[in-house]
Amino acid sequence: MTRAELWLRRPQKVWLRRAVFQIHLWSGIILGIYVFLVSVSGSAVVFRNDLYDVLFARTKVAVSGPPLTREQLIQAAQRAYLDYTVQSVHRGRFPTEAADILLVKGWIHKDRLFDPYLGRDMGPSVEIYYRILHFASDLHGNLLFGTPGLTANAVGGFLISIMCVTGMVVWWPGIATWRRGMTLRRDVGWKRFNWDLHSAIGFWTAALILMWALTGAYFVFPEPFRAVIGSFTTIDPPRVGPVLAGPAVAGPTFANQAPTTPTPPRRRVRPPLTTGQKILRGFSFAHYGNFGGWPVKALWVILGLAPPALFVTGFLMWWNRVLGPAARRFVRGSEAASIEPALDPAASTEFAVRPPPGVT
Repeated sequence: MTRAELWLRRPQKVWLRRAVFQIHLWSGIILGIYVFLVSVSGSAVVFRNDLYDVLFARTKVAVSGPPLTREQLIQAAQRAYLDYTVQSVHRGRFPTEAADILLVKGWIHKDRLFDPYLGRDMGPSVEIYYRILHFASDLHGNLLFGTPGLTANAVGGFLISIMCVTGMVVWWPGIATWRRGMTLRRDVGWKRFNWDLHSAIGFWTAALILMWALTGAYFVFPEPFRAVIGSFTTIDPPRVGPVLAGPAVAGPTFANQAPTTPTPPRRRVRPPLTTGQKILRGFSFAHYGNFGGWPVKALWVILGLAPPALFVTGFLMWWNRVLGPAARRFVRGSEAASIEPALDPAASTEFAVRPPPGVT
């Protein structure tokens, strides 16, 4: 049987497949927590812009005269909540944004929105939701470490790409049973079901996870991607000079000549996108799901949880095969070590040599 036939029929016996399995295993162990955090936070921020719009609408007010002073806002809040004390007042960033007032009574806190012009209570504050979205965005984008985290995130994207490729190599079960790796079976034990679940999720989501990993790396290191795309198509269009005309200037007037009408300025005409620009823009659309409305975004939220599911099922397989047996051997060894002294005749008083009577 040639190597190709062996790979098609019994890939488990190919040494290269066993080596790739070790790469996939240890990369999953090392990157598991990272993949879990980035994937969960990524699903959380898919609807980020839509949520920002909703939150902004909650804080929007109509400008109606001069805004109230800080003292007037405090008085309005204390009239609405007689038993509370105003602890802080934060005006909105824009004239059409409500003021955020924090009131306290002992251990009880109320964070409320107030109209800065009418002094009316508009409901609970939405600041906590802004903070949650900001935290999730920073965790997904830079791992809460700023620029170094951004670079680490890009490197993690390349490593996840390698893990996807090795996972597909490991997934191949052979030509006789390859369909089994795409589905789940019910009449099996939980360990086999966990294996089938890991294989099925990996098969159906490998291309999507690979896309997320590579496009995430592109956002930090765009030059390698631009170089590859630029090798077969144009990215930046050629410069054709200024697009806008100069300011409108009336021409000179002479005797017996009507004044000329100023030429209106031309509007900026944006040139059509090149094929390379469309590809690069597609990276952003594909990464965030901004190409099919809310149904695609909802699907992205659900599928974004596939990497955490792969990590959990993979960890369970590792536990069943490696950690669990090792832990049981360790426990049995500890129990045997504690029992041996009791069975040692020299260490037991029951088997100790007693002196004859009268001899001390």
